[in-house]
Amino acid sequence: MKTIGLIGGMSWESTAVYYREINERMRQRHGGLVSADILLRSVDFSRIAELQQQGLWDQAGAELAQIAQQLERAGAACVLICSNTMHKVAAALTEHIEVPLLHIVDITAEALQRAGKRRPLLLATRYTMEQAFYRERLAARFAIEALVPDADDRSLVHEVIYNELCQGLVRPQSRQAFLDVIARGKAAGADSVILGCTEIGLLIGADDGELAVFDSTFLHAQAAVDFASS
Repeated sequence: MKTIGLIGGMSWESTAVYYREINERMRQRHGGLVSADILLRSVDFSRIAELQQQGLWDQAGAELAQIAQQLERAGAACVLICSNTMHKVAAALTEHIEVPLLHIVDITAEALQRAGKRRPLLLATRYTMEQAFYRERLAARFAIEALVPDADDRSLVHEVIYNELCQGLVRPQSRQAFLDVIARGKAAGADSVILGCTEIGLLIGADDGELAVFDSTFLHAQAAVDFASS
């Protein structure tokens, strides 16, 4: 079994989901007392969030790249950034490590392709929805046209992520608000939904809403298990 390197803490709420999902899926695959061989570095999210807010992405990328190098030196055979937003700096990591970075956008896009989906609604942080890095990668590499909610809905989704989900708050009214956003996305032509923030799965799941849901956290965790088991 190969060792999985996780860069977590962004937020730790979703990193806990990664840890559980990877181990549960590993046990399902191999049975018995098998669990995953994991190296986890969990960062102080307040530090990363401050860099995000200040637009200091290069600095954030340099810090995560250093962590990725540390994981590689410690024996990780692959690295995962347990955050969609921080894949904005993924290139900074791949430039400094030899082991594969399992890219959450590619893994999510491959699942969409297998399901025949081409126009997903992207629910994520404001950085991920409004900046180009995520949607351009989907379009350029997979011919997938991601839609985003309107400005008011983007603000709502972003605020729920940072002020509620990242702080361990799961509120029924926020769940309904997200379902309403999904309904508006469907009316605008979306054929599916990407849960493009690793915390959103704490609020809504595959059976919620009017569209097929692709939870990037679960897909990413499964890709880690597949890699480690190969």
